[in-house]
Amino acid sequence: MDFNWNSSCINYTNNIIPTSSRSLSNNDLRMNVISNLTILNTIISLIIGFCIIALFTSIGINIYLSKINQHKTKKEKKSIVETGTMTLFFLLIYTLLKTQTGTIKLNQNIHYILIFLGLIIIMFGTYVNIKGRFNLGRNWANQVKIYNDHTLINQGMYKYLRHPLYASIIWMFYGASFIYTNLYVFIANTIIFIPFMYYRAKQEEFFLTQNFKNYKTYQKKVGMFFPKVPKLFK
Repeated sequence: MDFNWNSSCINYTNNIIPTSSRSLSNNDLRMNVISNLTILNTIISLIIGFCIIALFTSIGINIYLSKINQHKTKKEKKSIVETGTMTLFFLLIYTLLKTQTGTIKLNQNIHYILIFLGLIIIMFGTYVNIKGRFNLGRNWANQVKIYNDHTLINQGMYKYLRHPLYASIIWMFYGASFIYTNLYVFIANTIIFIPFMYYRAKQEEFFLTQNFKNYKTYQKKVGMFFPKVPKLFK
């Protein structure tokens, strides 16, 4: 996933080298800076690519296991928010990043900080998502479902988040907006993806509240997409 963010950094290398002293050594210095930026861009692309592959692989495993494990469904509700529509949104984000639509220029030092922060968010989000899928186990479903043998998961990632799978993807989109300084990705995640995830989460919680008497207590203790502060220190 090479979006060539470092192409916008070439002007920066020109600015840090005085115009009045454009000697061969200065040209070499500029080329070294550009080379380092290219290496950094490659590292970023590899990390993000690995996270995306790991995420989609885990989703594929979920879908496969849900088909071979014949659960008896107790309740079911079709939702517009499911793996297919989430993938379409991912393609929208990818297009914005690939075409650099919505990319803004920032001070280079600030950009480096955002890159570091964004990578941490994406890697952590990938871990939370995959770990959450392991915690959820046989309860996972593409649509809103309650199985006859459904269990309430409140351990692992679910000790800190009611919906770690949705939360982690939200975080990862924000991380991408930081790395590529893309305002449109940040806005799309905030005003489109989060409301859709909230809608899907509330659909699930309606069934869970009906099926588990202690779910309302769980709701009060655990945050939906972000951990409640006291929970982090327990």
